[in-house]
Amino acid sequence: MSLKRICVYCGASLGNNPAFARAAKELGHLLAKQNIELVYGGGRVGLMGVVADAVLEKGGKVTGIIPQKLLDQEQGHTGIQDLRIVNDMHERKAAMATLADAFIALPGGFGTLEELFEVMTWSQIGYHRKPIAVVDVDGYYGHIQAFITHAIQSGLVRPEFGQYFQLAKNPQEALETLFRAI
Repeated sequence: MSLKRICVYCGASLGNNPAFARAAKELGHLLAKQNIELVYGGGRVGLMGVVADAVLEKGGKVTGIIPQKLLDQEQGHTGIQDLRIVNDMHERKAAMATLADAFIALPGGFGTLEELFEVMTWSQIGYHRKPIAVVDVDGYYGHIQAFITHAIQSGLVRPEFGQYFQLAKNPQEALETLFRAI
């Protein structure tokens, strides 16, 4: 298996820490430099827009998947090579997961968390064996790592399933984690 397409989950807003946008831009540049196509939620706003613009800035390829309902709310990114409009969030997530060879989560809100946990669950139950990395920008995901450790210690998550959540300090480390996993 090779890494031709990576699905990136991230916020439709920028958040209040400039490090989030810096990480999104760095990841976009790295993807383009390594000729890896970005698959993402299709928006032009927030961290989603930053990562897509960074890939485009360096001549990379971007595929966005956005539900019709969110197209107007998030203002779909019309500057990308491939913007696919789907019926709903379920179709969006399935299409993104099908296209991707691996997943990276940058900071984001409930949608990002939901997408991340869904692909981790799908891996747990055997729907895919694609690697997942999480960029812990300024400790953003540290509390979730602590929760997962707690869930394992509580006997509600099997220890081997904790491997699906690989924290990386930065985008470069996240990509290295994915390459080691394939």
